[in-house]
Amino acid sequence: MLRRQALRESAARTYARSLPIVPVRARGLTIEGADGRRYLDCLSGAGTLALGHNHPVVLEAVKKVLDSGAPLHVLDLATPVKDAFTSELFATLPGEFADDARIQFCGPAGTDAVEAALKLVRTATGRSGLLAFTGAYHGMTAGALAASGGANDVRVTRLPYPQDYRCPFGVGGAYGAELSARWTESLLDDPKSGVTAPAGMIVEAVQGEGGVVPAPDDWMRRMRRVTADRSIPLVVDEVQTGVGRTGAFWAVEHSGVVPDVMVLSKAIGGSLPLAVIVYRSALDAWEPGAHAGTFRGNQLAMAAGTATLAYVRENGLAQRAGALGDRILGQLRGLAAFHPCVGDVRGRGLMIGIELVDPEAAGPGDPVPPAAPALARAVQQECLARGLIVELGGRHSAVVRLLPPLTLTDEQATAVLDRFADALAAAERAHTPRPPVPHGAPAPTIAPERSD
Repeated sequence: MLRRQALRESAARTYARSLPIVPVRARGLTIEGADGRRYLDCLSGAGTLALGHNHPVVLEAVKKVLDSGAPLHVLDLATPVKDAFTSELFATLPGEFADDARIQFCGPAGTDAVEAALKLVRTATGRSGLLAFTGAYHGMTAGALAASGGANDVRVTRLPYPQDYRCPFGVGGAYGAELSARWTESLLDDPKSGVTAPAGMIVEAVQGEGGVVPAPDDWMRRMRRVTADRSIPLVVDEVQTGVGRTGAFWAVEHSGVVPDVMVLSKAIGGSLPLAVIVYRSALDAWEPGAHAGTFRGNQLAMAAGTATLAYVRENGLAQRAGALGDRILGQLRGLAAFHPCVGDVRGRGLMIGIELVDPEAAGPGDPVPPAAPALARAVQQECLARGLIVELGGRHSAVVRLLPPLTLTDEQATAVLDRFADALAAAERAHTPRPPVPHGAPAPTIAPERSD
């Protein structure tokens, strides 16, 4: 099966290359492969599976729609399923925002919702420029990709995203975030900066693909003031951070910021494809059909999404993710003390990143060691060999990312950390040059790996 996939699918396939498994069954945190092996899934559909695989409330919601005889394809017509989803979604939004919001159902992927958001603010303001940030990831379609950190044909103004570990100004902390904010204000207010009044600013409260980099709350509030004072709509991309992932229902709530547009996808569909934007009514300047799509009315995804949103809200899973995430971060930082290859451990809630570095390659003037992407790939493969699925991200793909479901138990968290620790030690040994063995001396031995 894997051979046929390699022969038939495009060269653009990604996860199938680093995770050569064939899932046949899944429940919660666990995936079972066709070979009978079981894996702990800390990729969770790149953050899509807030409740893990095949959660009973999601399956029941989907089954109820299927058994009802309701139409599964309705374009953007009103249905009871859509009305229930919209009501539940609005119940989770910041009150000030929900009271004056409109919703646009988009094509069933986050990148289309980003496109809709950019189109919306350009229509509403009559302006075309865009402010985005280094390290950003907003999708793979043309407009979304242009606003992402990997863009080659840059048509947006790129601003420095604050980082503590790899600060673009070399200082980190609150002062680094302050410099980032000052740079933004200077570009907007300097008549000779070459930056005209933009249509909007798009930002992630936690950069995911950029390496799990949380934005400081004070900096987020500063960006809200910067944009509000200059009548620039603020677009917050919550595609990966939403639905409790970071310890709040929406990541922007940590800072208390109320944006003008929220881009939502992934977990809002309860594991099925769904994407929307929610925005202030004052921006609703579109003509009918200004942003359309054949699959805007995914009834099964709306039903699954309603069940997921309600379950996360009613069971306090966002708060649980915050508390458990803090404990996992603390344990990983304790582990890092014994592994020089761990440059930084960071994250928010159950959105966690471990940046791997090469301490031996650091120069005398380097503030931090260079990234170690080969070591990160080795750790990922050692994790897979131990039945743990993790993803890589960051500027040089040197950040091991953990995105477990919000239903993760304490016992499962311990199992994840144990397997990761074993994998890290094995990969580190394989990548650490060994001193030459004196002639006639016995060769050093390596303790066998744990088999769990």
